[in-house]
Amino acid sequence: MENKSISRVELIRKAISIQLLAFFLLAACFFLPAGTWSYWEAWVYLVILFTPMIGVMAYLIRNDPKLLQRRLQLKERRVEQKNILKLSYPLFILFFLLPGFDKRFGWSGASVGAVIAADFLALLGYGIFFLVLRENSYASRIIEVQAGQKVISSGPYAIIRHPMYLGVMLLYMFSPLALGSWLSMILTLPLIPILVFRIRDEEKALELELEGYKEYMQKTRYRLIPGIW
Repeated sequence: MENKSISRVELIRKAISIQLLAFFLLAACFFLPAGTWSYWEAWVYLVILFTPMIGVMAYLIRNDPKLLQRRLQLKERRVEQKNILKLSYPLFILFFLLPGFDKRFGWSGASVGAVIAADFLALLGYGIFFLVLRENSYASRIIEVQAGQKVISSGPYAIIRHPMYLGVMLLYMFSPLALGSWLSMILTLPLIPILVFRIRDEEKALELELEGYKEYMQKTRYRLIPGIW
């Protein structure tokens, strides 16, 4: 179902508002538990997260505003996806709170080298995410098939069926370490089954609703990691 179009000015205003809200919420999740502004890992993480985010927003406003509008649609319609999200919300809250407490109490501080390596991998994940957006103008945030949508089999989609999830996995899997917490890496383990369930349910919808997707699945065997799954 195609979303109702909004004006360019309204789109920009909405995108900026969401990014500002996300920035301040994340900052609160990091610095309040840490009890200090001297949390360099969090400052670096915010820079590597929001700098490319602003760049991607500017790119979409100029080149693909309809995709940006789709990315701002947050309300899932599929019951299965709603249930997956409900289960994941508590995990993500802990995901971003625990590193700050780890910083405050010094439970498992990571070395500078480990933090920088994690920053690089998280940024790599965002880079894959951008490649997906550039290749697929229907890469909505929610599971839906738009009118006139076609199967994308070029670029990263020629290698795996769900490259966006690979980028998201890299970003989130290494975020706790990028925030200086080895302990919080434990919370990344449930991300794997969450992604598996989400991907499997998405493929059910795409098989039923998107013409040519079954043939694409036969051609591109692997969902997330080449040679593995």
